[in-house]
Amino acid sequence: MDDGHVELYHGFRIQYNNFFGPYKGGIRFHPSVNIDEVRALAFWMMIKNAIVDIPVGGGKGGVIMDPKVLSASELQRVTRGYIKAIHSSIGPYVDVPGPDMGTPPKVMGWMTEEYKNQILKSKTRKLTENEILATFTGKPVDKGGSEGRDEATGRGGIYVLQALMGKLRTKNPGKTRPTIAVQGFGNLGYHFARIANEEGFRVVAVSDSKNAIYVPDGIDPETTLDCRKKTGSLATCMCTNSSCDIRNGKLITNEELLELPVEILVPAAIENVITGENAHRIKALIVFEMANGPTTTEADEVLEKKGILVIPDILANSGGVTVSSFEWQQNLKDEHWTLFEIRAKLKKKMEIAFETVWEQAQKNKMSLRTAAFVVAIKRLAEKIHQV
Repeated sequence: MDDGHVELYHGFRIQYNNFFGPYKGGIRFHPSVNIDEVRALAFWMMIKNAIVDIPVGGGKGGVIMDPKVLSASELQRVTRGYIKAIHSSIGPYVDVPGPDMGTPPKVMGWMTEEYKNQILKSKTRKLTENEILATFTGKPVDKGGSEGRDEATGRGGIYVLQALMGKLRTKNPGKTRPTIAVQGFGNLGYHFARIANEEGFRVVAVSDSKNAIYVPDGIDPETTLDCRKKTGSLATCMCTNSSCDIRNGKLITNEELLELPVEILVPAAIENVITGENAHRIKALIVFEMANGPTTTEADEVLEKKGILVIPDILANSGGVTVSSFEWQQNLKDEHWTLFEIRAKLKKKMEIAFETVWEQAQKNKMSLRTAAFVVAIKRLAEKIHQV
């Protein structure tokens, strides 16, 4: 550490399945990381990647730590130490780690630099510069990263949501500006809310870990983010398109946000926020899972009985890993795709994935979550058969 004393950090890398291609999944730096969580996330990654039909398998990594309490130099040493520990088990054709909680582009850049250092020291492993870059995704754009990666998960979710609304409008034509509540206003939640607002949805509530705000007339996400950066809190940021005024709305809790009378509820923060205890109080018509595992099994049953449509995380939030796979392909090919190209390719992938899952659900009269798993497992079975 900066003061000279030594701290020991525990980290993991799980490689779940590589029948579709190299293991692929993020690395999270968070105090709650544990090996069972990482195993589960690696499995989910395999399922998710199969649903969007990208040529990578399932993987996940993590280090038990709170990056917020470390200095920049301490965080960099932990990051490089983690890569020193796993470098022999990863590579552009073996395992391609990406970003997750606590690992922004700067951190992914450090990982890439350290991996290059280890490759240069190796007497047996020889990789080109492009192959070294292709070993990690989520890098800064000027260091081999992809255009559009920061917004990819949120934008991919919006593409799925728009496809869904296209199906539902045939049953309810003329409905405009559906209302949305977004729990979580980090990178994912912000971009989802921003793009939803741009695409004609009315975002009426957002939250961070401390506060939630409810503005019935609609929140302007960009102004709200600027306000939070200036004040350090969402509590006073009741920002519409014209101003930020506490009279525009009211301060509520994260729990109250989940129970608002909106058409679309978007849990975009942490897992297990919709449970058997609060599911019966959910008033939304659609639960759109942008976080990993926000709905418990017990809650799923309650929501289904209530007729609430759940769009599962393994479909809704797969835009991030899809653009990560684009970054990996760009690096290997020594190409740099434009933001327009990235968005067009992402839109096509997400719309096809949604249509495939929707058709499976309609054909077999099953939930979209079950249908998503069926689609993924069928594709895995086909790969196993080919092998």
